[in-house]
Amino acid sequence: MVDTALQALRAGTAARKRSGLRKAMQRKSTAAFLMTLPLILLIVLLVAYPAAYSLHLATLNKSMERFVGLSNFTFLFKRETFWMVVWQSCIFAVTAVVFKALIGFVVAHFVHNIPAKGQRKWRGMLLVPWVIPPAMSCLAWLWLFDPTYSAFNWTLALVGVGPVPWTGEAHWARFSVILINIWIGAPFFMIMYLAALKSVPEQLYEAAAIDGANWWQRIWYVTLPMMRNIIAITALFSLIVTFANFDIVRIITAGGPIDKTHVFATWSFWLGIQGGDIPLGACVSLFMVPILTFAAVFILRDINRRGSEV
Repeated sequence: MVDTALQALRAGTAARKRSGLRKAMQRKSTAAFLMTLPLILLIVLLVAYPAAYSLHLATLNKSMERFVGLSNFTFLFKRETFWMVVWQSCIFAVTAVVFKALIGFVVAHFVHNIPAKGQRKWRGMLLVPWVIPPAMSCLAWLWLFDPTYSAFNWTLALVGVGPVPWTGEAHWARFSVILINIWIGAPFFMIMYLAALKSVPEQLYEAAAIDGANWWQRIWYVTLPMMRNIIAITALFSLIVTFANFDIVRIITAGGPIDKTHVFATWSFWLGIQGGDIPLGACVSLFMVPILTFAAVFILRDINRRGSEV
């Protein structure tokens, strides 16, 4: 009888504890929601509303007075320039991100191997291209590519090479804007990879060295597996920013020659603002959404799969 009463008392106490814990969690979640509510409202105001308004604009005619449904999208599908812009945007973004990742990975290893006293100085100097406003950097690069006063062409002339039409020929113009994007964005990869390298335990390298692994095998079997998530997330962020890049192409080539360097952002601006067809410009900008969504799902799914395997 006494045992039964004790068991009932314990069960009641446990039930009250669970109920109190549940109430406390509910209070904490409510408090957390209220604390994050200003940020949620800010995101809705600055992201969700413009996105919904762009979708609305894309369904209007040029004068924005009549609903035309998907006519703007079908019109773009029939234009060769649109598919050229899609191709150029993908080439621009993927090429720039790949080279930024490779250069950032190599430079991060060099900086990581520098003694601690000298690392701060090198980190500061290598971050300069990323810290400088892109518009200022592009103006400096524009002088370097100038057909009359180009420092690059002057250097090439010293070794007997003729002048290069950096922004006057399609292939060189594409190379120029990709080069500038790599120069600006590589330090971001470097600092992210450097932080990831510092989190890799030294014991793993020591164990690999004891097993007879050379430097390449240590990178392939130790460094890369430990950094794969950081590499994937950094590449995703950079891909999103690079796809939406506007200032480099706008300042260096303005989409020329003959639309050969236009990307989504610049062509959308050219159609919507300069051409006066804002709904058509909104349609062009919206085409970045499915491409970036596919890339994000692919990269994040790969990260989740590796996390579940661990």
